[in-house]
Amino acid sequence: MDDTITTVITSGGHPRGRAGDASTAEPRRTFRPAPGDEPIGPRRRMSGATAEDTFNLTGALGASLAVATLLFGWFTPMTGAVGWAIVTYLLFIVIYAMLVALRATGQEVTDRVMTALLYSAASILIAALVFVVCFAVFRGLPALVNLNSFVQTMESAGPLEPLSVGGIAHAIVGTLIQISIALSITVPLGIATAVFMNEIGGRFARFVRTISDAMTALPSIVAGLFVYSAVIQLITHERSGFAASLAITVMMLPIVIRASDVVLRLVPGNLREASYALGASRWKTVWHVVLPTARSGLVTAVILGTARGIGETSPVLLTSGVTAVMNVNPFSGPMISLPLQVFDFVKSPEPNMIARGFGAAATLILLVLLLFIVARIIGGRGPGQLSGRQRRARSAQSAADLARIESRQRHAGAAALPNDPTPSKDLP
Repeated sequence: MDDTITTVITSGGHPRGRAGDASTAEPRRTFRPAPGDEPIGPRRRMSGATAEDTFNLTGALGASLAVATLLFGWFTPMTGAVGWAIVTYLLFIVIYAMLVALRATGQEVTDRVMTALLYSAASILIAALVFVVCFAVFRGLPALVNLNSFVQTMESAGPLEPLSVGGIAHAIVGTLIQISIALSITVPLGIATAVFMNEIGGRFARFVRTISDAMTALPSIVAGLFVYSAVIQLITHERSGFAASLAITVMMLPIVIRASDVVLRLVPGNLREASYALGASRWKTVWHVVLPTARSGLVTAVILGTARGIGETSPVLLTSGVTAVMNVNPFSGPMISLPLQVFDFVKSPEPNMIARGFGAAATLILLVLLLFIVARIIGGRGPGQLSGRQRRARSAQSAADLARIESRQRHAGAAALPNDPTPSKDLP
């Protein structure tokens, strides 16, 4: 194959398409290089920090530390570790912007500074979370190392008893019962309300959205007072775990509704249109298209609501009461939860009771983490992704459908044989 391309150039430098033109110049040949002749340049790094970025970050950090130390130790009367940290961070941002501006445009400077601010915010958030968890575990470690803390109650343990006696088993069971009842009410009602606001719409939907948005700022003590006056005073006439679950539901419901509403709005409208075009009804479209697509976001909404409800103390104090014995009946008698048990423990001046309180707080954190992991396992798959059991079930269903189709074809062929005057020799 010829590796040259003939290009006809006119006097103006543009190719002419008509042959035999008097103004056409002599043809020039453009040579196409063979593959491999040109050297391959160095591979560009698409991720990670370059040497210049590393120099800017380390230089800005070192300069900010030095200048802040000089300001607080030599030049100014400023003192305090918190003030030194704030001044150091502000100087770091300013010096980092100046270093980046030496070899970058204004847009790049803004991008680098915003990236540094976002990384700083994420680091502060993670550090605060780690500090809270580690502090609770460290203070409650004397109680956590005793297994009786998870299998015994405080029925026979007083404030002066050692940590080897008594436990928080009744609070753990109470928390699980109360949050289970609250979730059984909140999840279907909250998701159904979000589906109504997105799929049905109308004036009443706007009214419901306004009310749910206003309820997200409802103080927890108000929810407890509402359940106390409407349920305990008028109906049951006693504190119970079910009344506490209703108070928790009031706090969880607006969170689940609002988060689910936002998630369902992100479902592309063309998925609904495609489902309607195939003849599906609105209910089938919601059940088989909208909800599976938003499954991961709906699980996140449930997690947010659970995190809000499982840590409530004041509504549980008003509706469930305080007890030191095990109660598994949510409709009769007081039923304490872990947040309320922590409050009851830490208000005591005894060191052992305070250690029990921090142990209960660490147990609550681990319980929330466990519920979060379970929720992510259930709803972590994306739209259309099947689990191993679902794939096996689909494969078995496909094999059954294939066997049924082949059986019908054999029966149809057998029924057509007696009517055929010239049977084929290949048939049995």
